[in-house]
Parts: sequence; structure tokens; C-alpha cells
Amino acid sequence: MAICQDSEGWIPVSRTRPFDSSPCFEEGIVLSSLLALLLVIGLVRVGSVGLYPPLNRTLKSWGLLWLKIALLVAAVGVSTANAVLIAVQHKNVPVFQYYLLEPVALVSAIATTYFSHTRTRTSSTTLLLFWPLYFLALSFWTRTVIETRLASFTTILILKAVTVALGLLSFILECVGPEPDAIPDDKATEESPIVTANIFSIWTFGWMTPLMRKGTKQFITEKDLPPLLDQDRSTKLGADLKKALEKHVLWKALFVAYGGPYAVAALLKVLQDCLAFLQPQLLRWFLAYISEYQEARFAPPDDPMRRSKFEGFAITVIMGVAAVVQTICLNQYFQRTYETGMRVRAGLVSTIYDKALVLSNDERTQSSGDIVNLMSVDATRLQDLCTYGLISLSGPLQITLAFVSLYNLLGWSAFVGVAIMIFSIPLNTFIARILKKMQEQQMKNRDKRTRLMSELLANIKSIKLYAWENTFIRRILETRNDHELKLLKKIGVVTSFNMALWSGIPILVAFASFATAAMTSEKPLTSDIIFPAMSLFMLLQFPLAMFSQVTSNIIEAWVSVKRLSAFLDASELQPDARKVLPPARELAEGDEVLSIKDGEFSWDRKTAAPTLEGINLSVKKGELVGILGRVGAGKSSLLSAIIGEMTRREGEVIIRGTIAYAPQNPWILSATVRENILFSHEYDEVFYNLVLEACALAPDLALLPQGDLTEVGEKGITLSGGQRARIALARAVYARADLTLLDDCLAAVDSHVARHVFDNIVGPNGLLSTKARILVTNSIAFITQFDSLVFIRRGIILESGTYESLMQNPESEIAKLVKGHGRTSSSSGASTPFLTSGTVTPDDDEKQSEASLGKEVISSVSEKLRRRESYARAKLAVKAPLQASTSTGLSKEHQEQGRVKLDVYKSYINATSKIGFSVFLLTTVGQQVASVLSTLTLRYWGEHNREVGSNEGMFKYLLAYGMFSLSASILGGLSAMIMWVYCALRSARKLHDSMLYSLMRAPLTFFELTPTGRILNLFSRDTYVVDQILARVIQGLCRTLAVCLSILVVIGTSFPPFLLVVFPLGWFYLRVMKYYLATSRELKRLDAVSRSPIFAWFSESLAGLSTIRAFGQQRVFASINHDRVDRNQMCYLPSISVNRWLAVRLEFVGAVIIFTVAVLSMSALVTTGVDAGLVGLVLSYALNTTSSLNWVVRSASEVEQNIVSVERILHQTEVKPEASYDTVDIELPSDWPSEGNVRFDHYSARYREGLDLVLKDVSLDIKAGHKIGVCGRTGAGKSSLLLALFRIIEPASGTIFIDGVDITKVGLYDLRSGISIVPQTPDLFEGTLRDNIDPVGEYEDQDIWVALEQAHLKEHILQLPGQLDAAVREGGSSLSSGQRQLLCFARALLKKTKILVLDEATSAVDLDTDRAIQGIIQGPAFKNVTILTIAHRLNTIIDSDRVIVMDSGKVVEYDAPTNLLNQSTSQFYSLAKEAGLTKQDV
Repeated sequence: MAICQDSEGWIPVSRTRPFDSSPCFEEGIVLSSLLALLLVIGLVRVGSVGLYPPLNRTLKSWGLLWLKIALLVAAVGVSTANAVLIAVQHKNVPVFQYYLLEPVALVSAIATTYFSHTRTRTSSTTLLLFWPLYFLALSFWTRTVIETRLASFTTILILKAVTVALGLLSFILECVGPEPDAIPDDKATEESPIVTANIFSIWTFGWMTPLMRKGTKQFITEKDLPPLLDQDRSTKLGADLKKALEKHVLWKALFVAYGGPYAVAALLKVLQDCLAFLQPQLLRWFLAYISEYQEARFAPPDDPMRRSKFEGFAITVIMGVAAVVQTICLNQYFQRTYETGMRVRAGLVSTIYDKALVLSNDERTQSSGDIVNLMSVDATRLQDLCTYGLISLSGPLQITLAFVSLYNLLGWSAFVGVAIMIFSIPLNTFIARILKKMQEQQMKNRDKRTRLMSELLANIKSIKLYAWENTFIRRILETRNDHELKLLKKIGVVTSFNMALWSGIPILVAFASFATAAMTSEKPLTSDIIFPAMSLFMLLQFPLAMFSQVTSNIIEAWVSVKRLSAFLDASELQPDARKVLPPARELAEGDEVLSIKDGEFSWDRKTAAPTLEGINLSVKKGELVGILGRVGAGKSSLLSAIIGEMTRREGEVIIRGTIAYAPQNPWILSATVRENILFSHEYDEVFYNLVLEACALAPDLALLPQGDLTEVGEKGITLSGGQRARIALARAVYARADLTLLDDCLAAVDSHVARHVFDNIVGPNGLLSTKARILVTNSIAFITQFDSLVFIRRGIILESGTYESLMQNPESEIAKLVKGHGRTSSSSGASTPFLTSGTVTPDDDEKQSEASLGKEVISSVSEKLRRRESYARAKLAVKAPLQASTSTGLSKEHQEQGRVKLDVYKSYINATSKIGFSVFLLTTVGQQVASVLSTLTLRYWGEHNREVGSNEGMFKYLLAYGMFSLSASILGGLSAMIMWVYCALRSARKLHDSMLYSLMRAPLTFFELTPTGRILNLFSRDTYVVDQILARVIQGLCRTLAVCLSILVVIGTSFPPFLLVVFPLGWFYLRVMKYYLATSRELKRLDAVSRSPIFAWFSESLAGLSTIRAFGQQRVFASINHDRVDRNQMCYLPSISVNRWLAVRLEFVGAVIIFTVAVLSMSALVTTGVDAGLVGLVLSYALNTTSSLNWVVRSASEVEQNIVSVERILHQTEVKPEASYDTVDIELPSDWPSEGNVRFDHYSARYREGLDLVLKDVSLDIKAGHKIGVCGRTGAGKSSLLLALFRIIEPASGTIFIDGVDITKVGLYDLRSGISIVPQTPDLFEGTLRDNIDPVGEYEDQDIWVALEQAHLKEHILQLPGQLDAAVREGGSSLSSGQRQLLCFARALLKKTKILVLDEATSAVDLDTDRAIQGIIQGPAFKNVTILTIAHRLNTIIDSDRVIVMDSGKVVEYDAPTNLLNQSTSQFYSLAKEAGLTKQDV
């Protein structure tokens, strides 16, 4: 046990010397405990680190280590010498054991140095903290020694100084770290700098400085950013949350998964709060000290009243140190909360994505827009909650601390203030509740508008062709103006009232407390009471103001948690809908691949009637099964049941091996053509080329700018329908799965291409001939080549068997079908048996098609086929590294660089209205002026009281103070009201509307080049920023600027020398701001740009869920999602650390300001004397400078980061529009076009600038009322010809006349509404059937029913609940493809125009419906209508008046079909021959 050999004993405070400790306390307790800690922690650390393997070190690093050790060994030597000297000379030291402990502790420091240098990658934290603390403690000890026993301690002091000097040198070297060879900048991105950062670098965010420096020299790009740490990768974060969700509900699970660092943050926050409330106490101590020192200045030196000068300087040092420690705690707390927020979002995004991949079909009623919203809005809300949530704990603590301190200052009268506060809290919760309701409603409005927008974008082509823009603009603006903006106004009013209330309450509290204290207390209210009390009231303002924000944040998050929980608990696909058995061995010919026994399936679990029942089906390896049936009979549903998309109610489904699937509506990813076909499988060049050849894609790829490496836009928008279908088919073929499901994939291609594809892929000699395959088809072209056929009606398999067995029963459905359509629709070379005797053998068949396709192609394919018996399944490819796998899409997202241009701010202020903005600025400045005047009133009141010695004459001071405070509050509320209700609302309406109009006037090519996700981001995220965030941050910036100005004015006028400090400080601030703004702006932009791909990928995956599931690629897609989230996090992390970097530097300067002002006042006191009121005023404002200047930089950058949204919106409004919407140049007859005469005059066109011509010098004269067929191979320019009629593409030369009017002179609305079209892809909208048939609402119900009857839909719609008001799901998914196409027919029938364009209009319907449609077209309804038909089935145009044959953009033949068929050299003849339509058919 240590023994004290000093007369004062162990007491902490000396009785004899003012402001000093006893020597025993210093040596035995303070210094010894530091050494003991070093010894214990050092040994523990050596024990743990010693187990790590040693790391490789360079020569330089070893040199550094030995130098450190040499210095420490020397220190141990000197320290030991000191102890020996004391023992030998029997020196009288206070605690001898301390001198023995020192060398022992330093030996442990040597071991710590060695192990942490060779085994870890950072400097030892223990040593870095020990030396500064030890040095500080020793400096206090030295002062005591000098005052008490300098004479006997000279040698000991010198040796001590040498020991500490050696230690500090080793400390400086320790700061360098074990890897002194600094990484060159170009290598800096290979690992995160945090890995090697020491404790000081982490505390000051010094590891960010290299990036900041780079940011001032060049624009920062993604390549400059450090990679993520492993614990921040989304794969791990998602897995953590999943594990937690198994045991807990969502909010608990989030806490379990990511709560650790958050708890540390809470502790740091508590520490920081305590330090924040220490400052007013120190201020009070300092002011009291100054008053007493002033009074005792001229007393004799030994007067006990006389205070030590050292005490004053010690207080200033303590104030400085407290400020620095507070800064470190605060910023570490923030960093941790932000990182937790980021992890929460990443974990949620991964979890939502994984859930979406297994979502059952009953749950898909939520539109994909809503699910994307969960990801963008709700996950982000929870992220925001993490950043501010702890204030809900620290707020009450701060309020408690403030009141305890206030009670010490003002006594009971402080509790008048408490009463006012407590009274205000229910008011706050009441307002918060109102705001919550409004916000919830606003969310719904925003969801509704986003859904309308995403639907508009999905169907933009139809909207343009039908000239429905105005209807859709009206729908969106109705939601926007009547619901969203009305509510926004109310939210603005409530919010500004809330703000006024919260700025008013602390002022009211201060006023009430001072007034009560002045009236009741005997003690005069002097400066050392008023100013600490004022700074406490200032401190109170923050928790109270934040409290309202945090309550609403918590409420919003609660709503989001409910929405997310509901989504995560939603029903999933039936896991046991089918049994998938991995084949035990390679399957042999004839092995069963699929077997369904007594299957009963439904789409919705709740419906009573199943969609499919009594299904029995068996498919063996090498078998080709055809599925036929009417529109809506359940053909596609059967395939969905096999993939496992439907709910199995009874029976069993067994699959052996893998599945590939080509859906009826091909799903194309926004990637290259090759990536779409490989679909994450390994690239096998030989087979890949075979597939391209077999799918007849080679000629198409030759036309694309970069061949198969061309990026196709979202949903494959740059490709024709036939190309999309064949790419989806190629994907299914390339997978070489054991079972291939093809859903009517031949419908969208020309008949000769269909023939080629069938022979080379599906048929008996095709690429897939050794695999099991199921083909859903409406055509009976290849019916003889199927191994078995299945006919479905109303969800029941009506008949099945081989072609021969079914044909023997003339009553069977298939026999009737073949009989009925044998003549008109036999587009197969194998003509049906009713036309030639006996079935044509496949051998003949092959000869015939060989003739048409050129012998080399077929023979080469079939040669290769015979060489390889059966293809092995495709293997999944290895993933590309994170930064490489970033494709930009067709057009790179617009991303400005450098400062946001002044014009953007000007445009925004113009949108808000200049007058409104000026009034807002005036009221903001007025508020500050009033508040400064109220503070000055207090200063003079305090001085008056000090002179009088009591509280007399207070009423005039109180009156002035009260008036000024009240006016400050009122002006504050007024400025908020002007900003929120007037300015913000105007700009929100103006910007959104101009963006929407410019979007609707953009040409179709714009939509083909721009991913939907990007446009949706503008309409959801950026519009939200303009609506609700921008007003807040601009208001904040103006307010903080005004506060700063007022502070400078007050301090400058009361204390002119301070202005000298302003200039160097101003220079430093501007420099830091330059570093900060340059980097933070680019980081924020990178964060925004890397966020879009997450949403784009998400909405893309949602669109292709069935394909992803069918191929079993959920894992692959989830991992790509992880990659995109990681990319975003890589950009997000530096963008928050950069704020901390700034804060630490600014607050450090603030600490310097406080320290300077305090030291200046101390030196003034010691030399000339100074009054406490002045020092109080200056210091209480100085304590505020840091936070205010910090807020200015922060608000300025927040404004700049958020104004980027305005910049993006303005950029969107500058898109070059299409031609004029209304006819201006000419007078159009009201019934134009009345005849339907169409003439092309040397017409040429291209899709957009820089591309080749797609139509070359076309001249045609189409007589009114003629029925014209357009045919030609894929990519010949058939669809382009029709787009030219609608001016979707504009002429490069020449023009088109309709009824003698040049269409380039006609407004687009008049032109497009004067022509009807039935497009290739039928687009439907969410809403009712009536909305879909007649969105403009210009027809009566009875007209609609007539049109539906003609389109053969009436009986189906009469059975629906609600009939015309029956709901249509997003994208029309509640109807089958054929029904959707018939609905589009009904639109055309309703419109009754003189020109009708049919683009592959009957590709998705069965033969009976097709025949019916042909009947309508040739019937009385369209007698005088000019009809242009593009057809893949030649039989649909064989009866036309004229046929146009296109080839690579030119019209090669234009004549009556009979004439062309008579010329055996004509192209039409060769097309017809391939399709088997020779003269005898006609």
C-alpha cells in the first residue's frame, strides 16, 4: 500500500495554497492511476495481439519501430535511475511507490509498441492517449513542486523532464503508424483508409483529408472513392436482418441486427450533453471570478480574498478542453448514427428485394410503383430516424440538465419557465398528431401520382399514337393540384405555426423567469446570473425545436414500419406448388421430365373456382407438346402452373431437371443483347452462334450499331416486337434446360421466320430436339410435327393425344380447327391433309424449306446438331467485380459537375416569385434585429442592477425586453408562413407542371433512350425535395446567416479588438468551405446518381419476376441488387463523413475563439481591469459563434445539395419537344380526313440524328377505302412506315399527304386523332374497362357495347363483376394477351376514323378469333375505311386490294396480291411459297 509522506495527506484540494492539489493526491492517485492503467491495458493488449500472425513490414517500418523502442528503453533507463537516486539518497518524496511504478509501466509500453507495430495495421491507441494525458498531469504536478519544494527536487525534476521528453518523441513517431510508406493516391482506392487510421485521425476525420484535397483539384468520380469495409456490404447486412427477423418483429429485428454501434452512440451523446451544460457553469465561474478579482485588485498580496491568477487561466484552459472533447463526442455520435442509418437502409432494401422475388400472385395486386416506394421512401425514412432518433432520449436529458442549472442560478423562479414548457408539450403533441395525419395522406397522394406516372411511362407509345396526352396530363394534375398541393398548403400553415411556437417558447420562458426572479428575489440580477441563464435558455432551444421534428420523424417511421411489416408478412408463392427433383443422372431419351397428376390450380387463393382443374400431363425427354385453345382458355396459366407461379390446390407436379421459359410478352433487360441471351450463363461461343443462327437474329444484329453488344433500352424499347420475341426465345434456347416452355413465341414474327425458327429450334431436327419442350400456339401451321397435342377450354384439358389419333375423330376440337382453317391458315409447308393426299413426310418438308432458306444454313445447323447428341445445361457465369459491372444504359444520366449555376437559383426564385422572397428576407432580418435588441436590454439592466445593488426600476427594462422578444417571435412565424405557404407552393406547382408538360411533349425517342426509373426518380424523389425539403433548408440558411451577422455586430461593437480575429478566422472558414463544398457536392451527386440504378433494377426485376423464377435465377438477381446497393453505399459513406470532417474543423476553430476571448479578457483583467457584464455578453455570444457558423456552412451545402433537384428538373424541361401539337399554319376541314387517301411522296426517314435511314425514298399512292397489306422480312421497315404516318418519326426528306393535306403542316393532335391504330403490343392502364376503351370519355356506353360486340368481347365482359366498371390491373395483367389485343380493336372500332392501321394486330389471338376479326375488317363496319395491315401470317393479307412488299427500307413491290403471285420472280411469291400459300390456296 502506498504511504503518504507529506504533511497535507491525501486530500484532493490543498488547504494552504489557493487553487492547488496536495502532492500525495497528485503522485499517489492521479499519476499512479495513469501508469497503472497503462500497465494493465498494455499487458491485456500484448496478450491478445500477440496471438495474431506477424505482418510483413518494410525496412523503413522496421527502422521506425527500433527508433521508438530505443527511445522508450532510454526513458525506462532514466526513470529507473530516478527511482534508484531517490532510494539511495533517501530523498523525502510524497509517494515513493509512484517512482517505482513508472519504469515498470514503461516496460509494458515497450512490449505494447513492439506487438502493435508488428501485428496490427494502426498505431497503438493506448500509447497515443497515455502520453498527452501523462504530460498534462505532470505539468500540474510540476507547478505544485515549484511552489512547495523546488530546492530539494531539482535533480528529480530534470530526470522527470528527460523521461517525458523521450516518451513524447516516441509518441510523435507512434502517430506515424506501422505503415509509414504512404500509399500513392492512385492506389488509395484499393482499401478503406479507416483500416490504417489511428485514433486521432478517426476523431478528427483526418482520413478524409486526402479525398478532400483531391476534390479541390479535380471532380471526384466513383473511382476515387474508397471501397466498403466488409461489415458494411449489403450481403452481410441483409443476412443479419434476415436472421433477426426469424425471431423478432421488424423494429426489434432492426435493433438486434444493427443496434450495437447505436448504443455506443447513445453513450457518446449523453457525455456530449453533460459537457454542453458544463459550459454555462464554467462561464458563471469565470464571470464570478472576474467580479471578485476586480474588487480585490488593490488588496495586499497576502489577503485571503485575493484570487490566484493561475485560477483564471486554468478556467480558460478547461473551457477550451471541454469544447474540444465535446466536439469529438458529438461527431463520433453523428458518424455512428449515420452509419447505422445506412446499414438499416441497405438491410431493408436487400430484404425487400428478396421478398419481392418470392411474392405470391395474390399480393401482386400492389402495383410495382408501390413496392418501389417501400424501397425508396420507407427504407429512407427509417434511415432518417436512425440519424435523429437518439434526440428523443437526449432531449429530455438536456431539458433536465438545463433546469437543474437554472435552479442553481435563479432559484424557484426558474420553475415558472418549467411550468410554461410543460404546458407547451401537449400542444406540441397535438400539432404533431395533426401533421402525422396530413403526412400519411400526403404519402397516399404521392403513391397515387407515382403510380399514374409509371403507368404513363410504360404506355407512352400508345398514349402518343392515340393522342391521349391531354387526358393523362389532366389525370396527373388532378391528383397533384387538387389533392397533393392543397394538402401541402395545409402542411405549410401548420409547420410554420409550429416553428413560431417553438422559437417563441424559450423566449417566453426566459422572460417569465427573469420577471419572477426580479420581483421575488432579494439578490440583484447581475451579469453573472443573466448571461449564464441566457446561454442555458439558448441551449434549451435546440432540444425543444428538434423534439417536434423528431416526434414527427418517429411517427413517419412508425407508419413506414407498419407498411414494411405488412409487405414482409405478405403471402409468398406456394413453396410446395411443385416438386423439382435434380436428375440423379443425365436424363436419357424417353425419361419423364414433367408429370402433372389431377392438378387443380388457381391464381388467387381466395377464389372459389380454380383457373385450371383436372390437369393430367406428362412430358418426356425429346418430346414436343403443343397446347392449343381459345383466347383466355388457360394456356399461359398452364405454363405458369408448371413454373410454380400459381397456387396448387390439389394433385401433384413433379419436374426433373431445369426449366427455361419464353413468356408471351417478352421481358428484355436494359443491357446488351448478348447479356439478354446469356442471362447470367457462361459464354459458349460456338453454341451462342448456333442459337443466333437458329433464331434468325444474325441479320438483325448486323443492323444494330454495336452488334450483339448494343445496349437495348429498358423493356427492350429500341427493338421491334419480333426481335424482342426472338431474343427472349434465344435466351430460353441458350439455357439448354431439360424442359423448355415457349408461350406462343412464334406469334410476333413473320411466317417465314416462324418456319425457320420452328425447324431449327423446336422441330424434330431443331437445337432443342433432344429436350422436352412445350409450345403454346394459336397457329396450326406446324401441328403435324408435334409429338402430342393438348386442347384446353375454360381451364380444362378437353382432349389430348397424338395428331393422328385426334384427327381420326372428326368431332374432336382439333380436327374441327384443322378443317376450318386448313385453307386460309395453313402457313406451314406441310400442308394439311385436306389439301394433299397423305401427310407430307418431314423429309419432304425439309427439302421444301431448304429451297427457301438456302441449303447451307439448314445443313450447317443440322450437321452441327448431329455431331452433338444432347447439349449439356448452361452453367452460371462468375460475377464481375463491383466497380466494373456498371452499365450506363442508352443515355448517361444527366449529371452536372462543379458549382450549381447561378441561373438555377434565379429560376427557383422566379418560380417562388421575387416579391414573396424579398418579403421573406425582410421578416427574417427583422426577427434577428428584435432579438439582438432584447439581449442588449438585458445587458444594460444587469449593469443597472449591479450599480444600484438591487432590482429597482426594473419595469421599463422588462417592458422593453418583453416587446422586443414578442416581435422577434411574431416576425419569425411570419417569415416561415411566407416561405412555406406562398413561395414553396408556387415553385412546387410551377416546376412540376413545366416538367410534366415538357415530358409529354418529348418525342418517343427520348423515352426509348431514358430509363423509366430515371424519369420516375425526377417525379418522386426530386419533386418531393422541391415540395417539402427545399423551402425548409433555404429558410434555415437565411435564418442562420442573419444570426451570424447579428453575433458579429454585437461582439464587434462591444469589444472592437475581437474584429481582428474575424479576418484570419474568415479566411480559414472560406478555405474549409472551399474544400468542403467542392467535395461534398460531387459526393452528393454521386450518391444520387448511384441510387437510380437500385430503383431501375428493382422495377425491372418486378416486371420479369416470372422469368427470373422460371430460370431459378433469384440468387443471381439478388446478388446484382447487392452490388448496386454497395455501389450506392460506397458513394454515401464519404458524403456523410465529409460533413463530420467539416464540423470537427469548424468547432475546433470555435473552441479557439472561446479560448482567445477568454484569454484576452484575462490579460485585460490582470493589466487594466474589465467589467464582468462586457465579458459575459461577449463570451455568451462567442459560445454561439461556433454553432452558428457551422450551421451556415451546413445550410449552404444543404441548399446546394438539394437545389440539384431543381437543376435536374430544369434540365428535364429543356428536352427538345416534338412538332407543334395543334394545327397552326393551315385551315383543316372539321371532318378531316374524310376520304382516307394516303400518298407517300419520295419519303425518307431515320429514327434519330446520326442513325441510318430506315425508310428510303418511299413513293406510294393508296386509294381511299383500299385494304392494303404490308409484308417483308423482319427489320424491313414495315412498322417504320406506319410510325411515319403518325409522325412518330419525322421525314428526312419528302412528305406524306392525307386527303391532299401535307401532314407535316398538321398539328400532331389533329393528325393522330384522325387515324386509328391497333398496335403490336396492347397497352392497358390500371382503372376500369371503360377508362381503357375510352380514356377521353367522349363516347356513350351503348357505343362502347356495340364496339365490344364487334370485337367479340361482349360476352366475356358481361360475365365480369361490374362489367364496364370491372377493374383492370396495372399493365392489364388481369386479361389474357388475346383479350388485351381485342380490347385495342374495340378502341379502333369506337373511333370510326377513315384510316385504320393494324400492326400485327392478331398475333396473340387464336385462329377462330382471328377469323372473326378478319370478318369485321372486311365487313360493313370498315367498308369505306382505308386499312393498312402489317401481318406475319400472310393469309391475313392475301385478300387485300394491294400488297406492299418492303425490303431494307424500300418498297420493292406494290400491286394486287393475285398479280404478284402470278409472277414467280416476285418477292411476294417467294414469301408466299415459304408459307405454303401457292396459287391453289388463293
